[in-house]
Amino acid sequence: MNDTAPDQNKRGFDHLIHATQWSIAGFRATFKHEAAFRQELFAFLLLAPLGWWLGETGIERALLIGSLWIVLIVEMLNTAVESAINRIGTERHELSGRAKDQGSAAVTLSLLLVGIVWACVLFG
Repeated sequence: MNDTAPDQNKRGFDHLIHATQWSIAGFRATFKHEAAFRQELFAFLLLAPLGWWLGETGIERALLIGSLWIVLIVEMLNTAVESAINRIGTERHELSGRAKDQGSAAVTLSLLLVGIVWACVLFG
């Protein structure tokens, strides 16, 4: 008996197409349901062009813009953790709270990274 979803058996280009569709669905869901992600995306859209303009070399531009990308990535992962925990149940549990707090701390660290990178590149 095969307990995998039919789409998981796809290979090659078919798998790439389905994986892309799943990624787009995840992006849309995060945008729709997560205010923090929308705020961080807005900040990215404002700051990325500024990072491109302020960076004097390709490495500086990559650092300035890449640090902003990391915030979006970490926020999506944090949202995934929160969604999975909320799916399990609504009752309070120490481990659920800890996981959500750790995800939030990861987002905070990524935001601090942006500040450090931008300060080092622009004022270092």
